[in-house]
Amino acid sequence: MTKNKVIEMLETVVDPELGIDVWTLGLIYDINIIDEKSVKILMTYTSPLCPLGEEIQKDIKKSLKQAGVKNIKIEVTFTPPWKPSPELRSALGI
Repeated sequence: MTKNKVIEMLETVVDPELGIDVWTLGLIYDINIIDEKSVKILMTYTSPLCPLGEEIQKDIKKSLKQAGVKNIKIEVTFTPPWKPSPELRSALGI
């Protein structure tokens, strides 16, 4: 498994509220390829009270499993808090 392949799979996981994938949103802080079948992801949500956080994690795991990853560890952090890029803010109209 390569980092580029993981990113490709993350680009298929869409935040249900915003309709934009988690990679483009900048919700993924770090990708650690442990081996061909194991990946650790450090991520955040758009807000600490995100009601769809669990669903997003399930979608990430489902996507990576389809790519052959067997062991997926997702750690959620709010440090630093999520802040959309200027381009993303413009696209979202904020």
